[in-house]
Amino acid sequence: MAKRKGEDSKIQIAQNKKALKDFFIIERYEAGIVLQGNEVKSIREHKVNLKDSYARIKNGELFLYNMHISPYSKSRLDDIKPERVRKLLLHKREINKITGKMTDKSLTLIPLSLYLSGAFVKVELALAKGKLKQDKRKDLEKKQADLEIRRALKTKNFLK
Repeated sequence: MAKRKGEDSKIQIAQNKKALKDFFIIERYEAGIVLQGNEVKSIREHKVNLKDSYARIKNGELFLYNMHISPYSKSRLDDIKPERVRKLLLHKREINKITGKMTDKSLTLIPLSLYLSGAFVKVELALAKGKLKQDKRKDLEKKQADLEIRRALKTKNFLK
C-alpha cells in the first residue's frame, strides 16, 4: 500500500506540561478527535490550551473535557463554544482496556499533547496517577542534582 505525502510527519500543536509535572504516566494512547471545521483552523494556528483538560468514558465512548480551542478569527459563526465537550475516537477494545484499568486503581485519563498527523488531528492520552507533594519534591531534587552533575562535567571538560 502506497503512503501519502506527509503521512509519517507529526507536527506538535500543544503540550500539557502541567500533566507531566503533576502525574505519574503509566500508559499512553493515541486517539483521533471529532472537531468542527473552524476548530481545525484554530488548531492549525496553535490556539489550543490543554492545561486543565481530562477525558472520561461515558456509555462506552470517550469524551474530552475542558480543552480550550480559541475561536477562529476569520470565522463567521457566532455560536462557537471554546470549551465544549469533544468526542475522542478509539477502538472499542482499547476503551474497554482503559475502563478495566481505571476501575482497578485510582487512575485518571489526561491528554498529554495535541498534534497533526498528516491531515488528521490526534490527541495523545495517558493513564496517569496523581503525584503527592513529597513525590514532586523528590523529582525537583533529582532534577537539581542532574543539573549540578552536568555543570560539573561541563566545567571539568572545558578546563582540559
